Amino acid sequence: MRVTVDSERCIGAGQCVLNAPVVFDQDDDGVVVLLAEEPGAQELDAVHAAGDLCPSGSITVDES
Repeated sequence: MRVTVDSERCIGAGQCVLNAPVVFDQDDDGVVVLLAEEPGAQELDAVHAAGDLCPSGSITVDES
C-alpha cells in the first residue's frame, strides 16, 4: 500500500489524524502531513477510513 496526500487540497478537517495517527499528522496550520508513505498492513483499515472520510479528497491510497 502506498499513500499520497495533496496538501494544497487539504482543508484541515483532521479526520486523517483521528483515524490513522501513525500515518498522518497536521502542521501548525492544520494541513495534513504524511508520516508514512508505505504503512504496514496493520494500518490498512485505518488508512482507508481516513481516505474515505477526508472531505477534500486529499488522500489517495494505492494498493497495487
